[in-house]
Amino acid sequence: MAESASCRVFQLGKPRYEQSTFLGRLRHFIDIIDPSTLFVTESRLKECIKLLDDFKQGNLPSGITDHQLWEAQKVKQAIIHPDTGEKIFMPFRMSGYVPFGTPIVVGLLLPNQTLASTVFWQWLNQSHNACVNFSNRNATKPTPTSKFIQGYLGAVTSAVSIAVGLNVLIQKSSKFNPATRLLIQRFIPFPAVASANICNVALMRHNELSEGIDVLDSNGNVVGSSRIAAKHALIETALTRVALPLPIFVLPPIIMAFLEKLPLMQAHRRMMLPVHSLVCLAVFGLSLPLAISLFPQMSEIEASHLEPEIAMATDCKVLTYNKGL
Repeated sequence: MAESASCRVFQLGKPRYEQSTFLGRLRHFIDIIDPSTLFVTESRLKECIKLLDDFKQGNLPSGITDHQLWEAQKVKQAIIHPDTGEKIFMPFRMSGYVPFGTPIVVGLLLPNQTLASTVFWQWLNQSHNACVNFSNRNATKPTPTSKFIQGYLGAVTSAVSIAVGLNVLIQKSSKFNPATRLLIQRFIPFPAVASANICNVALMRHNELSEGIDVLDSNGNVVGSSRIAAKHALIETALTRVALPLPIFVLPPIIMAFLEKLPLMQAHRRMMLPVHSLVCLAVFGLSLPLAISLFPQMSEIEASHLEPEIAMATDCKVLTYNKGL
């Protein structure tokens, strides 16, 4: 009862928490990436969708609380794409990013990488990122399969090229002793992944730049398709993809360099991989909501900053668009 009493009044399609503040966006995205939604059954999903439809039509059963409505919307937002209305494949949902992405992060951060292992883990990482970017894009305009394939090949090629290039550069350097070279090699994944992530977002969602994305007025009505808004959406998403790997690929090597010197770890070398995996999982789990909270999913832009035909088509001074995740 206390939880229901303190719960914000439900608004269909609106975030539960204030999106003008970083803390509000953080609380919102913690809901969005909640891994427990991966275990929602088909019947539970249908119940949530029906409850929201009943609310929209004014046929809400008696006794339904705001808390129940917010939970129903949380489930729907975590599973159903807001533009297509279709279910997102589980490994490519934002709620599945950490569980399915952590093994890849562990692989990327393994010491003493060979050329083959570097190529494999970078390929796997960018393949996963490409599918996540595509699955959580702004989908108000259809994207041809050929565009997806072109973007995927470009993203993977850039990631592998950058990572291999940096590895070769370090291995050929005679200025570093073996210990320093090993430490530097552990940090190579960050610049490689950060650079490739920008390419990944740009290439996987390039269609939005040419086709534009829908911008909405205060009533949720589509005013038009804007390429300027699409550019803003891609820049904001790319910035989150740079911020995301920073702690993931910087903190674990530092933490592991410290832990490996402990007598317990020296005596039990088999514990290295499990401990390494737990460290990566913890840092990844903290980094994801912090990174995607930099910008709201439904971003705002002044109508005067958009194309003249769009600015003239509405009286609203501020329009919104789905940035994607």
